[in-house]
Amino acid sequence: MIEKQDRRSFLKVAAATSALGAVGARPAEAAASRISNVKLGEPTPFSYEALKQEAQRLVKEPYRKPNIPAPEITSQIDYEKWGHITYNTDHALFADTKERFPIEFFHLGMFFKKAVRIHAVENGVAREVLYDTSYFNMPDDSIARQLPPGAGFAGFRIQESKEGPLDWKKNDWVAFLGASYFRAIGELRQYGLSARGVALDTWQAGASEEFPDFTHIYVGPETEDGVVLHALLEGPSIVGAYKFLMTRGKGVVMDIDCALYLRGKFTRFGIAPLTSMYWFSETVKPTAVDWRPEVHDSDGLSMWTGAGERLWRPLNNPSRVVASAFGDENPKGFGLMQRDRSYDHYQDNVFYDRRPSVWVEPKGDWGKGAVQLIEIPTDDEIHDNIVAMWVPDKPAVPGAAFEFSYRLHWLADEPYPAGLARCVATRLGNGGQPGKPRPKGVRKFMVEFLGDPLAKLPYGVKPEPILWASRGTFSYIYTEAVFDGVPGHWRAQFDLTVDGTDPVEMRLFLKNGDKVISENWLYQYHPF
Repeated sequence: MIEKQDRRSFLKVAAATSALGAVGARPAEAAASRISNVKLGEPTPFSYEALKQEAQRLVKEPYRKPNIPAPEITSQIDYEKWGHITYNTDHALFADTKERFPIEFFHLGMFFKKAVRIHAVENGVAREVLYDTSYFNMPDDSIARQLPPGAGFAGFRIQESKEGPLDWKKNDWVAFLGASYFRAIGELRQYGLSARGVALDTWQAGASEEFPDFTHIYVGPETEDGVVLHALLEGPSIVGAYKFLMTRGKGVVMDIDCALYLRGKFTRFGIAPLTSMYWFSETVKPTAVDWRPEVHDSDGLSMWTGAGERLWRPLNNPSRVVASAFGDENPKGFGLMQRDRSYDHYQDNVFYDRRPSVWVEPKGDWGKGAVQLIEIPTDDEIHDNIVAMWVPDKPAVPGAAFEFSYRLHWLADEPYPAGLARCVATRLGNGGQPGKPRPKGVRKFMVEFLGDPLAKLPYGVKPEPILWASRGTFSYIYTEAVFDGVPGHWRAQFDLTVDGTDPVEMRLFLKNGDKVISENWLYQYHPF
């Protein structure tokens, strides 16, 4: 299921590792490994607590440069040559054991020069899986055959269960590849947006973004709940330890614990970051820029605040980088969603209509901070130009330590629906009335809502739109049902008159009497 990834610009800065010493000393005695189809290194004790201690030790030392084996060879493995190198499933990790979910590895190449060290964990000890060309199917004349033994891997993917209905050798559900990026399929069995370990000064003015690497991955032991992974994160200004519990259900659920230790300072310190692609949708599309009606992995940012408010912010492809912050305390959740599930709205066989939505569910006390949304201009679908993350108020300075726990839901929709009508489309056009001269500086908005509270309105009752804008004036305001045979489908229409080109922050929700019946639509309008 892993799709070709040359369309992801983050892979061009693909990252991964440095050579970590053993987490703890070699045990006097270690049980024999059940794994016989790959070569394993010497056993060393392993635990999450030991990994955190290792991270605390490393942050006090100078940054170790990434492990880049034989760059004169990997630099010649371009995308086409890399695509001809596939993993031999006979050597999938755990394929020869009782564990349900085998692991396959990605090969090093031009865009994946840094080697991540992958270890199998059994009975409290870890053994490194040693790279060997025999694990891979590759052309006889492939230059990859010249890589030295033990070179390492670019990343890995988790295959479907050996006990399930799908052919595990042809289907995977999680992939880690490049820096600290990872992703999973949703319940519609399609990859899309990505998550990563941490986001450091992403498009922060006066600072350079840092991309730390998962340098060591520890796989296992598998539990009844799913696959357990641990990861060591290393970067010039940060070291961290991560624990993942990955559960395969109708989609994928990841329970994540992380401990982060800083040797540098950051202004935008992003926790649980999500990275996606938004080029255009029904909202705004340049004339004849593409033959498809819409192109995006996600179409909006959904938020559930600590105070219980439900917010929906449609995404933009702005003319310049825009950062938006939504202050909160102990948020209940946020995520980048793909709400538009109609194939006809995309007309593309890469299945944008099936891309997963990802919801971040915080665990414990996250305190004060903000959900921040970064929107970066793009002129094609090959770039991931959207980032959403939690930025805590606590200063991210040298010597600071952070611990966070959260759950990622890779699904088709939000895991905890509110029972309110939801925004399903935002449309812009020229203001004024058809058949009359259109006034300059006036923009018309059509915001569509759908849901049971609207379907249950008594005949003849219209919902009331409640509007707010940071500047400008509203006119021609009303609501009407959409006559498409779908119960509860309404739209709010209004004109906004505004001068200048500075962004306008807007808010809209629907009421029936004193009762709020819709989520809050938030929008950042860029006059043009």
